[in-house]
Amino acid sequence: NYNILAFTAFILLFYNPFYIWDVGFQLSFISVFGLIYLQPKIYKWLYFKNKWVDKIWSAIALSLAAQLATFPLSVFYFHQFPVYFLLGNIFILLPLIILMYFGIGILILKVYFLAPIFEWIISFTNNGLKFIADLPFSGITSIWLNTWQLLLLSSAIGFLIYALVNYQKRLLFFAICLLIAFQTYAAYVKTSAMQQQKISFFTLRKNYAVAFIQSNKAILVTDLTADDKNFQFFVEPALDKMQVEDVLFINCKQDTVLTNFVKKESQIRFLSYKILMVDEKFNYKKIEHMPKVNSVWLQNNTRKNIKELRQEVIFKELIIDASNKDYMIKTYENEAHNFDLKYHTLKKNNSYLINLK
Repeated sequence: NYNILAFTAFILLFYNPFYIWDVGFQLSFISVFGLIYLQPKIYKWLYFKNKWVDKIWSAIALSLAAQLATFPLSVFYFHQFPVYFLLGNIFILLPLIILMYFGIGILILKVYFLAPIFEWIISFTNNGLKFIADLPFSGITSIWLNTWQLLLLSSAIGFLIYALVNYQKRLLFFAICLLIAFQTYAAYVKTSAMQQQKISFFTLRKNYAVAFIQSNKAILVTDLTADDKNFQFFVEPALDKMQVEDVLFINCKQDTVLTNFVKKESQIRFLSYKILMVDEKFNYKKIEHMPKVNSVWLQNNTRKNIKELRQEVIFKELIIDASNKDYMIKTYENEAHNFDLKYHTLKKNNSYLINLK
């Protein structure tokens, strides 16, 4: 079995070496390895005389083996852990078998009038899984591991399993040490997050979102709401990764005065960092009093060109958000390049992170 698994992986990687970085490739082969190595050992933990109970236990052992083998990688990539994975896997087992044979039968025998039954079984299975997923405490979310944490956790679990299976005390002690190292490093990451001071400009297609982060709290200047999918898919995961637990939403047109944060008219001050927001309100208008800021944030296709900005504002860099049209973004970029001015375009580029500490 191991030889077949290794040969299959070799053939696929020979065909395309970049499969090694594919999430599906990694999880598939690790889960199969877990089934081959772990399932027989877990199955031997308990013995049942009843045939049906034994089959259920075999399915549970199968699920445990796959989940244990893929746990570090699945948490690393998907940042969540399904608490009721056993219930879900056992529930789907029977419908999956029925669907497999039913589907093959429909195709071979061409009894297409049975297709509605096939569709009903699929719908029933999906609804059942959704019901399990919607149960209270069905998942642990917002789990973020970096590469070092992944390596420590994977190594600890691997050595722990091998030590328990082969009754090796030294490896067991080593695995426990790795787990302690993992917990210590996780505590360090959490402590570091409590001391962070950052500004994050998010990359969005048409909207804007800027997070002013201090410790585990963030002030989010945005035109999005908490229910918006753009926030849930693009902004919220990034905030979770930075260990942010409390988010205050502020609209760009809303003046706000808080501790260490002031948003008044077109200026933002967060700690000692100052931002001037330049939008359509400044079209053909002169900026008075020559303000001194760290960054100028260009929005909504402002007609204020870079030459005028340099004459009216003292600043170090430009930030061009996605509310500007493509041709305007290109104009800003060309002008900034001509003046050898540092700039960052948020549209179709990585988010821009400013570390203040």
